[in-house]
Amino acid sequence: MPYKSKDPIPVTQPFLPPLEEVNEYLAKIWESKWLTNYGPFHKEFEKALAEFLGVPYVALVSNGTLGLVVALQVLKITGEVITTPFSFVATTHSLWWNNIRPVFVDIEPDFCNLDPDKVESAITPQTTAIMPVHVYGHPCQVDRLQEIADIYGLHLIYDAAHAFGVKLKGQSIVNFGDLSVLSFHATKLFHTVEGGAIVTSDDEVAHRIEYMRNFGHKGQEDFWGLGINGKNSEMHAAMGLAVLPHVADLIERRMQICDLYDSLLKPLSISRPVIPEHTIYNYSYYPVLFESESILENVVNALHEKEIYPRRYFYPSLNTLPYVQKTTDLIAEEISRRVLCLPLCHDLDHADVRNIVEIISRNV
Repeated sequence: MPYKSKDPIPVTQPFLPPLEEVNEYLAKIWESKWLTNYGPFHKEFEKALAEFLGVPYVALVSNGTLGLVVALQVLKITGEVITTPFSFVATTHSLWWNNIRPVFVDIEPDFCNLDPDKVESAITPQTTAIMPVHVYGHPCQVDRLQEIADIYGLHLIYDAAHAFGVKLKGQSIVNFGDLSVLSFHATKLFHTVEGGAIVTSDDEVAHRIEYMRNFGHKGQEDFWGLGINGKNSEMHAAMGLAVLPHVADLIERRMQICDLYDSLLKPLSISRPVIPEHTIYNYSYYPVLFESESILENVVNALHEKEIYPRRYFYPSLNTLPYVQKTTDLIAEEISRRVLCLPLCHDLDHADVRNIVEIISRNV
């Protein structure tokens, strides 16, 4: 009889720390009655994150999308921003929410990140920033992008939603650019149920982030300027503090599952986006590229029949959205039609991995 998992298999599942560990934090929250507005766990969590990531300043926000919105406001970005069409829709939406026009530049076919060689030709007098994405946690060509930003006087904001814990040449990937924005959504390797963070090394920028995420407050009865309610709560900080000590183990377990996928998929006509050299990776996704969209659809349908649910991350290519200025014939479009993220989480059973690959092998 063919193997079948006892439960449906989603593309990912959040890690939930032992309940007793979370309850220790909750008991203290109940005792203090301090639920939000920069409570003790909020401050402790920001400090712990800065230490873990090896960065000077981390500002918690209520989610990664709002982190991008605030980052753009903090740096006073206007006009046009060069960005990638191959990402989750929040990257583009953060620009539109700020009345900024996204200018889509194509991606590198190997890494699936914004192609620096195509950025310069897209720069106009209205360009004020570049906003790349470390897609799947694969580091962008940070040195080349910084060089271009410096030459043209542009800000460089990284959407690092997928890149928690990633290092490039021994340095945290969120140390690059003017700002990096992380997502702590429940689908991420590291999560706080909902949440995110903005990272910077600039004290003046950090000051603006501080008041902009808190209504612009300067004390209780005065204001530095424009702000929004972008804070996170003690509950979310507590979850983050409970999850953080487990991250190294989660990455190790995910790496083992990815290694198993690699070995089992090797005989098939399936390729993978490349992880750049000198990267310490976080194994946040397992994307595969099929030879055609029709093959991908066959595989998806076959997996769905067995209650296995991969995701088409990232589809459609953002340059095809109905409310953006269309660009065509991009590598990003072609890749978005053929890429599929297979199920990956810390406790995915190895037997399930073998079953997933067996189903794929019968449909490619």
